[in-house]
Amino acid sequence: MDLQKQAQDQGPAPRLAELRASDADRDRVADILREALAEGRLTADEHAERVEGVLHAKTVGELEVFMRDLPAAHQQPQAPAYTPVPPRPSPGAVPAEADANVVAVFSSAMRRGRWRAGRRLHAYAVFGSVEIDLSEAIFEYQQVVIKAVSVFGDVQIRVPENISLRGTGGGVLGNFEVSPLDSVESDAPVVYVDGWAVLGNVEARPKRGRRVADILDRVQDKVDRKLRKHLDR
Repeated sequence: MDLQKQAQDQGPAPRLAELRASDADRDRVADILREALAEGRLTADEHAERVEGVLHAKTVGELEVFMRDLPAAHQQPQAPAYTPVPPRPSPGAVPAEADANVVAVFSSAMRRGRWRAGRRLHAYAVFGSVEIDLSEAIFEYQQVVIKAVSVFGDVQIRVPENISLRGTGGGVLGNFEVSPLDSVESDAPVVYVDGWAVLGNVEARPKRGRRVADILDRVQDKVDRKLRKHLDR
């Protein structure tokens, strides 16, 4: 097939309204509709009808229909669908020493549920399997590094879908795969995965349906808990 001829036959690039809508685009419009409901600009029935339409919208133009009569849609330019983050953490932001190690040698090991993610975690799978699930973890730092090394083993990493994810590494007769992810929030946690897969597998990707609150909310919750504990004395 002549790819150059095919590109010419397709004509000019599509307009913004014709671009396919992302989940982040739908979430942004849903937030605007929720605020309009709270302000009394929409009735409960109108809100429910529009939200259903947003969930089924295919393009950016279809999304704009549901908010074009709301002030919030015209107050500022539309935010980009994602906020790019650098491929590596900021110099000095993450120490070289690990806060914790997860090791599986001819066995399995996992870290999941409600646990505190430090700044650096090392995972080693040698003829074994390691599972690192951050979907319910508490992020106390914005930048988290996971060093994953698999030798005839398997390392599986799962993160919430509303954070940023980056990966740097490779495989030697193995598979090293990190699905890049960009959060729409500039202060959202960023998980960096680096390492090697030697005759093994390292995989990191988002866990759909799992989300974390923003860092400021978590800090406020921590302060509130400490205050309540102090008042209960």
